[in-house]
Amino acid sequence: MKQLKRNIAIVCGGDSSEHDVSLRSAQGLYSFFDKERYNVYIVDIKGQDWHVELPGGITAKIDRNDFSFVEDGKVKWFDYAYITIHGTPGENGILQGYFDLIGIPYSTSGVLVEAMTFDKFVLNQYLRGYGVAVADSLLIRQGYEQLVSDDEIEQRIGMPCFVKPAADGSSFGVSKVKNKDQLAPAIRKAMLESDEIMVEQFLDGTEISIGVYKTKEKAVVLPATEVVTQNEFFDYDAKYNGQVQEITPARLSEDVTRRVREITSHIYDILHCNGIIRIDYIISKDGKIFMLEVNTTPGMTPTSFIPQQVRAAGMEMKDVLTDIVENQF
Repeated sequence: MKQLKRNIAIVCGGDSSEHDVSLRSAQGLYSFFDKERYNVYIVDIKGQDWHVELPGGITAKIDRNDFSFVEDGKVKWFDYAYITIHGTPGENGILQGYFDLIGIPYSTSGVLVEAMTFDKFVLNQYLRGYGVAVADSLLIRQGYEQLVSDDEIEQRIGMPCFVKPAADGSSFGVSKVKNKDQLAPAIRKAMLESDEIMVEQFLDGTEISIGVYKTKEKAVVLPATEVVTQNEFFDYDAKYNGQVQEITPARLSEDVTRRVREITSHIYDILHCNGIIRIDYIISKDGKIFMLEVNTTPGMTPTSFIPQQVRAAGMEMKDVLTDIVENQF
């Protein structure tokens, strides 16, 4: 008897400023998946509107009781959810908790890891305890701005510094602050994206991004990508509107390459991650490696970092996605 194909949901959309970017990642993933092996559907969720895209340009409502839908008069269920939401609810543990409740395996890490990696300040403090080098930072909560003065920020963090949403999956709301007078507007801007913001020390050096995934059979650390931008920093325009040069593999010495790979693998294990993640770093001029953030739902358009790195490693995205899915069956 011929084995039935698994039904895969590529879950995209979400409620953050990067909703439309997520839709592009979903299209990329759809193009990569092995259609001979899987029945692949794109599921777009935003607020209470959850629907699946069907052939012919029609959509069907998702029944949130069991994540099912009706196609050609028949109820269909998903065997697996590949989450590619950038921001809430797919990158902060909320959607993971839902899939845990209804018993559907998914592509990301679990609830605790997702919640922790989504909050950059919490993640930095946690990994610092394991000896991972991170930039110094301060947390400011909405309504309690007066607890951290501009003078304290200048003395503790220094100038220039970054002001960014602490818990947000996007590049929106990030400012590079060069003097104390710019702090208040930068904090207001970041507060539009998140109730908690972090003021982070500026690190001068080479910015890189590197993907990693592990299965029961293998551990794969991909070639790093070097990020070169003429912008003040790797902001939304640099990331999504082509205002950046991306060099894969990154121009690093053998020693730095080895250490980055070791740290990346170590962080994956510390967090007990699942699926493919991407970690961003700054390599200082004296060769110290600072972790910037862990992205558990990295972009998946054909030009995104992960597909670039997979190609540079001589691998196929189709095979990588199959590895990730089959690892949970």
